[in-house]
Amino acid sequence: MTIVDSEPLAPSGHGREARRRAGIVSRGTRVYLRTLQPEDLDDLAEWAEDPFIERMVGSEFLGAYKHVYDKDASFYEACLTDTTQVVLVVEANQGWNKPVGLARLFNIHLLEGYAFLEVMLTDQRAIRRGFGVEAGKLISYYGVDVLGLRRIEAKVYEYNRLSANSLRRNGFQQEGVLRKAGYQDGRYWDMFVFGILRDEIDAQRKRDKVYLPLEASEQGAREPS
Repeated sequence: MTIVDSEPLAPSGHGREARRRAGIVSRGTRVYLRTLQPEDLDDLAEWAEDPFIERMVGSEFLGAYKHVYDKDASFYEACLTDTTQVVLVVEANQGWNKPVGLARLFNIHLLEGYAFLEVMLTDQRAIRRGFGVEAGKLISYYGVDVLGLRRIEAKVYEYNRLSANSLRRNGFQQEGVLRKAGYQDGRYWDMFVFGILRDEIDAQRKRDKVYLPLEASEQGAREPS
C-alpha cells in the first residue's frame, strides 16, 4: 500500500485519534475494530447517502439513522443501549486517517446463541485489500468469545459477489436462497443465505492466526491517493 505525505493532524485530530485507540476491541494484520463514538455520526450521515453502499449492502442500520432518526444525535445513545446488536467501526492499521467501514452483529439472541452479521466497506478504495474479510473474522471471533454465539448468519444480494466471496473465505457456507427477498434498483433480487457454526469459526481461527497485540504501533497512518 502506498503511503502519501500529508500535513500533521490538528490537535483536535490527536484527541480523536486517542479516543479511537482507546476504543479498540480487536485487531488483525490489516484492520482493527473499535467501538462506535459520537463523532462517527458524521461519517454515518455520509455513508447513509452513498448509493454504492445502499446498493451493495442495503443496511437497515444506516437506513434507520437516515429515515427513522433523521440523522439525529440520539441515534448514538440508541446504539449503546440496544442489547440486540453490536456495532464496531473498521479502521485500517495504516493507510487511512478515516474509518474504512462498519462491522455489526445484530438480531442477537443470546439464549439461542445466534446472530446476524453485516460487514460493509464504506470507502471504495478499501475494496479488494482483505479489509472486509479480516473485519468479518474479527467480529465473528468477538461473537464467539464475548457473546458465546454458536452460530452466525449473513444475507447478501445475489449480485454482491464481493460479499459472498468474503463470507466463503471466512468459512461461511451458503445454506439457501431467499427468492426475490431484496429490493434494489426498482426490482426484486434473490438473497443468498450464509451460515457458520462455532466449531467452524474455531477451526478457521487456528488456521489464520490474525490477531496482533493491542499495543502494536499504528504510527504514520495516512489516506491513500
